[in-house]
Amino acid sequence: MSAPLIHRLPNGFTVAADPMAGVETVAIGLHVDCGARHEEARTNGLAHLFEHMVFKGAGGRNAREISEAIENVGGYLNAYTSRDQTVFQARLLADDTPLGVGLIADLIRKPHFEPSDLVREKDVVLQELGEARDQPDDIINDHFHSTAWPKQAFGRPVLGDEETIAAIGRDDLFGWTERHYRPDAMVLAAAGKVDFDALVALAETRFGDMEQAPRPVADVAVYEGGNFVERRRLESAHILFGHEGLSYLDPDYYALMLFSQAAGEGSSSRLFQAVREERGLAYSVGSSVSAWRDTGMMTVYLATARAEAAGAVNLSRSILHDTAATLSDVELARAKAQIKATILMALESVQGRADRLGFQTLVHGKPLDLSTIVARIDACQVDQVRAVGTRILTGRETLATVGPALKAAA
Repeated sequence: MSAPLIHRLPNGFTVAADPMAGVETVAIGLHVDCGARHEEARTNGLAHLFEHMVFKGAGGRNAREISEAIENVGGYLNAYTSRDQTVFQARLLADDTPLGVGLIADLIRKPHFEPSDLVREKDVVLQELGEARDQPDDIINDHFHSTAWPKQAFGRPVLGDEETIAAIGRDDLFGWTERHYRPDAMVLAAAGKVDFDALVALAETRFGDMEQAPRPVADVAVYEGGNFVERRRLESAHILFGHEGLSYLDPDYYALMLFSQAAGEGSSSRLFQAVREERGLAYSVGSSVSAWRDTGMMTVYLATARAEAAGAVNLSRSILHDTAATLSDVELARAKAQIKATILMALESVQGRADRLGFQTLVHGKPLDLSTIVARIDACQVDQVRAVGTRILTGRETLATVGPALKAAA
C-alpha cells in the first residue's frame, strides 16, 4: 500500500489522495472543520440545516438539476453533519472526477438559499427530528450528550429543536458560510482511481481563490455527567450509560478501544455473554467508544424489558469493573485481532479509504501511517488496558433512559 499524497494550496486548502490499483471509481470527500459544536444556542441545528439547504440549489442548478447532474453519470452525492465536522461526498467513475469536485465546490461556495426552499427544508428537518424522537435508540444519544455536557454547544443535539430551527434565517446561513467555510478548515480527499496532479489542479481552480480569515473556535467541552429520564409507555427500556472517555489525541486512546472491545463489543465479549447469553436480561447490549479532539465517551447501550432494566444495568456495571480488574491476555489478543481486522477491512473499500484519509488529514494534519496504528495497538499490554479501564470507570457516570427511571451510579 503506497503512502497517500498531500498538497496544500497557498491559502491553506489541503488536497489528499490515496490512489488504488485495480478500481475504476473514485470516492471524493470535502471534510470541513465545523459542526454542531460551533453553533450559538439560538441557532442550534444551523450546521445541519446548512448541509440540507445547499442541495436545494447551488451554482446555478436547482435541486433537481443537482440530482440529475450526478445521476446522469451514475454517481452519488451526499453529506452529513456531526458535532465536529461537516462532510460532502461524491462517488463516481474516475473520468467524472471533475464533475464531482465541481458539484461539491458549488454546494459550499455558490449556494442559493432561496426563501421558499428554506421554508420547505425546515419542515423536512422537523420531520427528521420527529422520526428520531420516535426511535428511542436514536434519541437516547442526544439525551446522553445533553446530560454529560450540559448547557454547552457540545451537548446540544445536531438536529436542533423546533424553536431554534424556526429562528434560523437566510442571513444565518450566509453568515455560517462566511465564518466557518475557510480554506484552512477544509480537506479535499479522494481515493480510488485518482490522478493526483489533476485533482490538485481542480482544487486550485475551484478553491484556490478562497481567502484566509480567522475562524471562531469552539468552546472546550466540559464533562459533568448526571441522570436523565424520559418516561414513556413502552414495553421495553432503552438505556445508555457511561463515562467521559478520551480524546483521539490521548496516548491511551487505543488502550481504551481495546478495553471496550473486550468488555462489550462483539458476541464473544463479557457483556454480551453475561447479560444476554447467560442471563437473558437484554435483547441488545454492547459498549462503544467515541472520541473528539478534546473529549470522548465510553458507553454501554441496553435494550431490555422494563422489569429487567435495573438488573441489566447493575450487572453491566459490575462486568465493566471486573474487566478492568481481570482482563486476560487471551481476551486482549482477541480484541487486538478484532480492531485490526476492522481497520484493514475498511481499507479495502474505496469509500472507506477516502473517509479515513479526509478525517485523519483534517484532525492530524496528515493521514496516520497504518503500520504505526497497528504498532500502537500491538504495543498495548494487559496492565495498561486494565489501568485505562479503571481510569475511565472512576469518573462520574452519565445515565440516560427512555422508559423507566433508574439511578446513576454514585
